[in-house]
Amino acid sequence: MTTRSSDMRVFYHVHMISDSTGETLMGVMRASAAQFERAEPIEHLFALVRSPRQLERALEHVADYPGIVMFTMVNSDMRRAIEDRCADLRIPAIAVLDPIQATLSGYLGAPLMGKAGAQRALDAEYYARIEAMNFSMAHDDGQGDNLAGAEVILLGISRTSKTPTSIYLGHRGIRTANIPLVPGATLPEELFTLKKPLIVGLTASPERIVQIRRNRLLNLREDRSTDYVDEENVRDEIVYAKRLFAKHGWPSIDVTRRSIEETAAKVINLLTEHRNTI
Repeated sequence: MTTRSSDMRVFYHVHMISDSTGETLMGVMRASAAQFERAEPIEHLFALVRSPRQLERALEHVADYPGIVMFTMVNSDMRRAIEDRCADLRIPAIAVLDPIQATLSGYLGAPLMGKAGAQRALDAEYYARIEAMNFSMAHDDGQGDNLAGAEVILLGISRTSKTPTSIYLGHRGIRTANIPLVPGATLPEELFTLKKPLIVGLTASPERIVQIRRNRLLNLREDRSTDYVDEENVRDEIVYAKRLFAKHGWPSIDVTRRSIEETAAKVINLLTEHRNTI
């Protein structure tokens, strides 16, 4: 069921039913819904649904607020219950992972495990990701003393999204350190002799940097004019950063119009190339 607002936006219900955490469903749904400019989903998430009683509660909610149903469910009886109820309600039901899993199964010539939340297994990869997140937080903003243990080192002047990009990469299992480029401050000497870590510079347009810095000062209730938000000084900082990156052959990324996810994706691509050269 859809409703329209006075500005012609369309609101519709999306029910996500998962026998795991629902993160996969949420990501797929939001990525898909973002392609429709004036349509906004009203999200209903039912996570860790693993019993008929839990499923029945979710389906009762679906009946009360008809809309699209997206699900990831291993148990065949529960899958069938979702499909049958949605057919009765005449609403679409989408088994989100089915096309991907069927293709993988055919390509690999192997059956599915049929295990709920299999991707969340507490295996070595999981613990490596936790370790990477801890590393990234411990090496934020020039902290920490084990740069050689990093896989990625991000450099950039203030407000080039170094910290959020580092944390995102850590969440992806990539040990990341970030170091600010501060006028007059020296960089760690070991930075210039490291071979294993990928060193990436982050830049942005002066206008964007000034805007973000001004907003930060306002949040701190600081409205004095300082070099920190002077556009000419910011331009000088950016020129210095770009020259430093070029001098040492470090790749750089302009983050002016990039989301954190897009910046991180570019870093991951660079890391893949870097690993093939060391």
